[in-house]
Amino acid sequence: MKIGIVSDTHDHIVNTRIALSMLRNLGAEIILHAGDFCAPSMIPLFAKWELHGIFGNNDGDHYRIQMRFLEIGGHLHGEFMDRTFDGKRIALYHGTQQGITDALIKSGTYDVVITGHTHQAENELHGMTLHINPGSVNGFEGSATMALYDTETGFAEIVGL
Repeated sequence: MKIGIVSDTHDHIVNTRIALSMLRNLGAEIILHAGDFCAPSMIPLFAKWELHGIFGNNDGDHYRIQMRFLEIGGHLHGEFMDRTFDGKRIALYHGTQQGITDALIKSGTYDVVITGHTHQAENELHGMTLHINPGSVNGFEGSATMALYDTETGFAEIVGL
């Protein structure tokens, strides 16, 4: 299974549409969003996807974001997701607290730990745990990036928009 990973879209509708189109062309089957949608109006962009997301530190209107998730049949997991996809246990956390990110990675509990927040793309193996930060779809601090993870091969790549 190929999983599209995005974070920190920060209301950038154009880049989000580009990212989703690219992920569709790359064969992604589901989308994981590591937080900072910002406005609830961003959620309908993901309507044609199986979307799993969490809150980031800039997602202020939790109620309306939850309502938009319900409208599209998405899965909003609060501030943290622990879920298995295709046999791979994945943690999804925005990354606001570096100590929590480090503990998740070092725990050895997860095959993959996905964070966002820093807007800096990362794809690094720590022991048996892969840490993926897709960077920022918004791209306002540099390049706009996302990630693609293949559960069958265990391979992840950072993809520029």
